[in-house]
Amino acid sequence: MTTMTDQKETRKAEDALYDYSLPAGEGWMYELKPGQVFRMVDTEGNQAADTLFYDAEHPEDHYSAIQTIAAQENVYLTTGSKLLSESGKELLEITGDTVGRHDTLGGACSAQSNTVRYAHDRLPMHNCRDTFMHQLAKHGESFTKRDIAPNINFFMNVPVTPEGGLSFEDGISGPGHYVEMVARRRVKILISNCPQLNNPCSGFNPTAIRLLIWDQ
Repeated sequence: MTTMTDQKETRKAEDALYDYSLPAGEGWMYELKPGQVFRMVDTEGNQAADTLFYDAEHPEDHYSAIQTIAAQENVYLTTGSKLLSESGKELLEITGDTVGRHDTLGGACSAQSNTVRYAHDRLPMHNCRDTFMHQLAKHGESFTKRDIAPNINFFMNVPVTPEGGLSFEDGISGPGHYVEMVARRRVKILISNCPQLNNPCSGFNPTAIRLLIWDQ
């Protein structure tokens, strides 16, 4: 596993063309140009950032967990992982990672999954699927419910059990850990900074993530 001491930061925050702190539970959508570098920082540790990517020129061609997992022969993402679309195009490549493993199986929490996993009184709780839908509605008529695909959960720890199931565990990220990637084409990024209070993915205390972008 890659650790904080294995990599040295080569970019400085003061040189970033974009620097934003996304509050816990909030959504964000942004377009990257080819070659731009995008970094997500887990500011306080043990947070989860539910994330989707879209080809900006063909928004229906979104990130594909199946294509990505099959191509890299690994269910977890880290440095060197190429994030592929449904058509097999490379959207981004992870070029820096101080956590070492990110989940691409657990999916986004929803009102329905909260009631199934936890209790019926969790139905009205804030959730990532609703945040995704709200952001897509804000950013053009071309996006619909069909554009919400199985997403990446950056910083989230979801081990696969020996029986083939999933286990939501305490995060393995810490304060200041980050994941960095470079866009290989025009890409729209969609993030729900997870508000989950029912499992350890956000340490039962969701916190902000920092988003930075450099031209190179």
